[in-house]
Amino acid sequence: MLYDWWQHIEFAYPWLLPLLLIVPYLIYLQLGRRGKQTASFKVSTLQFLHPTYSWKLQLSPIPFILRCLALTSLIIALARPQNKFTAEQTTGEGIDMVLCFDISGSMTSQDFKPDRLEAAKEIATNFVEKRPGDRIGIVIFSSQSFTLCPITTDHNTVLTQIGVIQNGYLTEDGTAIGSGLATSVDRLKDSKAKTKIVILMTDGVDFGGVIPPDIAEKLAKLYGIKVYCIGIGTNQVSDSDPSSVSGNAGKLSFNDDLLKHISSETGGQYFSAANKESLESSYDAIDKLEKSKIETTTFNHYSEAFLPFVLFGLGCIILELLLSLTILRKFP
Repeated sequence: MLYDWWQHIEFAYPWLLPLLLIVPYLIYLQLGRRGKQTASFKVSTLQFLHPTYSWKLQLSPIPFILRCLALTSLIIALARPQNKFTAEQTTGEGIDMVLCFDISGSMTSQDFKPDRLEAAKEIATNFVEKRPGDRIGIVIFSSQSFTLCPITTDHNTVLTQIGVIQNGYLTEDGTAIGSGLATSVDRLKDSKAKTKIVILMTDGVDFGGVIPPDIAEKLAKLYGIKVYCIGIGTNQVSDSDPSSVSGNAGKLSFNDDLLKHISSETGGQYFSAANKESLESSYDAIDKLEKSKIETTTFNHYSEAFLPFVLFGLGCIILELLLSLTILRKFP
């Protein structure tokens, strides 16, 4: 609780805080004087004397402690602590987009580390974190497609859903590019945003599904949706790769011509990502091409927090005076 409080406190006059060094100096002086403040005289024997320790003697340091606490509190109050509240006002227009993930079996190929799908998820996560003003949704596809997350400004939800994507999420395998794109278009068609885009990531040729890619492409054009296609993979899968099918190693590829055509016809762009670095570069290029017109204005509000320190300091002074004039009173 104290840490959270301190995180939101600022001082109007922080240059007064070094005065707090007076307190440890006073403690040092008090400890040095302690043995010199008691009068003494010599006697021949101590047998007739009884121990003189009492509860008053035990409480004698309290006035000095209260004085140090009062001084500390009043110096902090003089530095004028303030609670800081930050508010952000966002104006402008963001972009509505859908991240469309191919989750077919070939996306577990390990020419990317740890594999194609995990690399795609990692780079997509970084991309989402850099787009605070946009509404983002997620569609996944193999032989069929599914909306994992509708378009939303809640990026924590988007990031959570990206994290749970895995191969086998949809029961039947395949690479239904047309179905994946059509579902993405359906998520965006009613959007009022001026700019709507789909980022489609795949590593295979269109196979399975009920909607051909050319139909999905025409739907995207009809609703003014730009499609950025990213072909993932090296077009080669090693014999030792668990995702490669016996006798088909090295034959896995994605349809460059199809992806280029979809991107070109919808006003987007095609990227070929042969490794994790080029995949990241593809997202960086999209980030630069599709800039949101968002302005964020930050307002800082302050409320005074010195009064509790003043009251505590005055309370310590009053209590010290009461103790010094009553039960801890010293007689010459």
